[in-house]
Amino acid sequence: MIETLILAWPWSLVALPLPWLARRFLPPAPPTTGSALRVPFFDELRALERGDEQRPRSSGAKRWVMWAAWALLVTAAARPEVVDTAGVMPISGRDLVLAVDISGSMEQPDFDIDGRRVTRLGVVKSVAGRFIERREGDRMGLILFGAQAYLQTPLTFDRKTVAAMLNEAEIGLAGKQTAIGDAIGLALKRMLESEQQDRVLILLTDGANTAGAVSPLRAARLAADEGLRIYTIGIGAEQVRIDTVFGTQVINPSSDLDERTLEAIARTTGGAYFRAGDTERLEAIYRRLDQLEPARRDQDVFRPVRSLYYWPLAIALLLSGWLAVSRLSWRLSSPLRWRAGASV
Repeated sequence: MIETLILAWPWSLVALPLPWLARRFLPPAPPTTGSALRVPFFDELRALERGDEQRPRSSGAKRWVMWAAWALLVTAAARPEVVDTAGVMPISGRDLVLAVDISGSMEQPDFDIDGRRVTRLGVVKSVAGRFIERREGDRMGLILFGAQAYLQTPLTFDRKTVAAMLNEAEIGLAGKQTAIGDAIGLALKRMLESEQQDRVLILLTDGANTAGAVSPLRAARLAADEGLRIYTIGIGAEQVRIDTVFGTQVINPSSDLDERTLEAIARTTGGAYFRAGDTERLEAIYRRLDQLEPARRDQDVFRPVRSLYYWPLAIALLLSGWLAVSRLSWRLSSPLRWRAGASV
């Protein structure tokens, strides 16, 4: 990882020569006149000051420490920062919610995957799971509905979680009937809580609205008023051959599918209706949805920044503390040195 050291306020460094300029050009402080206290042994103190025990002036080492403390304070004021390697974060393209029917009829095994017979929900998990993986940049949510509609996954950029929650869905978890209108209403309610204006709902069902408090067409009109586009998918084989005592018969396992209502929902909201009679057509539908609602590839570049000002500030405080302690220790020891010299 490549890191760069920068100063957020580099103009603060102009303060570095201030102590030297003050010492060089400012006049010295005027001497103190008058005595606030008369000391009877003042002559002895002056003699002591002129002698070997006179107060030491700042040594060269202490001057360097003072300069270092000042330089560190100025450096801290300049706010040194470490900028890490640039990272990339996808920008939200849209809010996209999948509403999947898990009513009892979704248990019908009229689809094939690799020559293996699977249920309608099983093929949805497989095909829609790959669709979810491709939706980078979109904020996705998952609604499961039967007799009632449930928000299984709130809107999130975590596509892996959405795919996992879809894979864990079970037939009949939300009841045996189908509440299409409630599913649309729940999706609309959750999307209105977001500030995103581009909203899409992909609703998949194999039946007709047989439960719920809101009719599908009324929910569709409310969705259209709020700019929610709905793509509907009717799933289920159009014909299946079964063996009976009277021989092989062909039946339509999707006779309960209300295509007229699904078409009206899509038309009202500016979406489209698709019919998935087999696995290949369902895969083609989700690829078509990728074209109609392309995943956004816009990206925002960001560089994490870590402040380091507290390091030079801490060192400067330590140096200043050492200077203060050394000066205080000299003052405390001065009377002892004078008494020792006076006793001699």
